Amino acid sequence: MASDLHCHTKISDGSMGIDDLIAMAKRRGITTLSVTDHDTTAGATRAVIIGKRQGLNIIHGVELSTADPERNGKAHLLCYMCDTPDRLEGLCKSIGENRKKAANDMVRRVMRYYPITPEMVVRHATGSTNFYKQHIMHALMDAGYADSIFGDVYKKLFGENGSARVEIAYPDIRDVIDLVHSAGGIAVLAHPYLYNNEALLEELAEKGLDGVEVWHPAQTEEQREQLIDFAAKKNLLMTGGSDFHGMYTRTTRALGSTACPEEHVAALLNYKEKKKRG
Repeated sequence: MASDLHCHTKISDGSMGIDDLIAMAKRRGITTLSVTDHDTTAGATRAVIIGKRQGLNIIHGVELSTADPERNGKAHLLCYMCDTPDRLEGLCKSIGENRKKAANDMVRRVMRYYPITPEMVVRHATGSTNFYKQHIMHALMDAGYADSIFGDVYKKLFGENGSARVEIAYPDIRDVIDLVHSAGGIAVLAHPYLYNNEALLEELAEKGLDGVEVWHPAQTEEQREQLIDFAAKKNLLMTGGSDFHGMYTRTTRALGSTACPEEHVAALLNYKEKKKRG
């Protein structure tokens, strides 16, 4: 038995469709799955319906892109089991518009260096709610200018000082947590070590954060142990998953390769039930 509470589909920046994802999860023996596409609940809502047909337990989720302006950083917030997902639509639309504006600008910049067209990028973004750097890189691979998504060309274009990099404006994570709670969702800080969110985690643990993602492929065993100790002290939920993106990932990362222990899946579900009763 295994549970993967963090995965992405074509609806955001993954390379696999929802039907195939669920079919693969069943083949892998995954018992509980959460589709957490970036800044859209469309994938999760559809996954719940398909999961019921396939006899797979699906936890409704979404990964929200946020900022930590006090530390000039960014952070990702996982929202699970939202009672009224439509209350997040305005937020998702706003983030999506900012992302689309930045992506269009990035495509224009890339076209200064490589003879690709916007249509080539759009083709790879078919089915997604937006354009991502992965879609641009896929177009460059088609054109023969790159041999991988996250290789030297990616670093040159979209690295820290990349020639085509455009920053995206994201909302303050504190405001987003409040919105998630108002929509009846559970707020979990995703992969805190990936974005150096240790200080932010300390702060949010005192301000209503419900949980933290402990099991993630980008976090070391030592970091996991530190998060387990911290979560226990602060009475936070602990979640985990593979952060699956299919071929759109820096390292080989199979669905279910990083799992959330069953007792913590149960704790998440019980927490939700208690909130409903409370």
